[in-house]
Amino acid sequence: MKLGFIGLGNMAKAILEGLLKSGMFMAEDIMGSDVVDAVRRDAAGKYHITTDVTNTQVAAGADVIILAVKPQFLEGVLQEIAPFVTRDTLIISIAAGKSLAWLHEKLDTEVRMLRFMPNTAAMVGESCTAICRDAYATDEDVALAVKMCESFGSAYIIDEKLMDVYSALAGSSGAFAFLYMEALADGAVAAGMPRKLAYELAAQTTLGAAKLMKESGEHPGVLKDMVCSPGGTTIEGIRALELGGVRGSVMEAIEACVAKSRKL
Repeated sequence: MKLGFIGLGNMAKAILEGLLKSGMFMAEDIMGSDVVDAVRRDAAGKYHITTDVTNTQVAAGADVIILAVKPQFLEGVLQEIAPFVTRDTLIISIAAGKSLAWLHEKLDTEVRMLRFMPNTAAMVGESCTAICRDAYATDEDVALAVKMCESFGSAYIIDEKLMDVYSALAGSSGAFAFLYMEALADGAVAAGMPRKLAYELAAQTTLGAAKLMKESGEHPGVLKDMVCSPGGTTIEGIRALELGGVRGSVMEAIEACVAKSRKL
């Protein structure tokens, strides 16, 4: 099976690395195109895949094509590759805000299609990736998609109508987590802790909390209450967060991301 990437940016490279490490694909079976010469050279040097190809050569030669270009450039790419895509080709798009119906309209064919929505944690093999399918994709296509996504994290099959919400919760909110960890570290620095240590502790504490929630299956409120001793320091910190409206701000941030995604 030949795999082709159109676009070799950070997310494409994260996916590529997971697929190669898992052994699902060999480097000689992968090709990728990109408009930036330096990006192509970097991918070729690091992953030993074929990158001296055009978008149309990828479309003509690959059994599975991953569209990894920014949403604003996707229409032009689809117009370019449309003559070279057949119903034997599986198209996978990772572009935010571009529905399967929109993709079909631009390609004007009954080609099999899936949408992936990974997040930046794919770079460390911990992506939370949503998958949705069109009416033409087979169960075998979906099984392949799940296996691919599990090579760089976890995979979740969802209805496409939830993709914008997913994009906000599992995609954009990574940036919220970074902001939160930065704020934690800033607070510790203000109290006298060296910054490097503050960053390390903020990251490890957040990682541990996330792992505990996922593996225990407990409601986050229950886990929060376990740390909040009566009259203790933690409940005082929780009170400060609530006075600052942290819950409402986070909910508003998710809603803002969903609204923006639906406009793309």
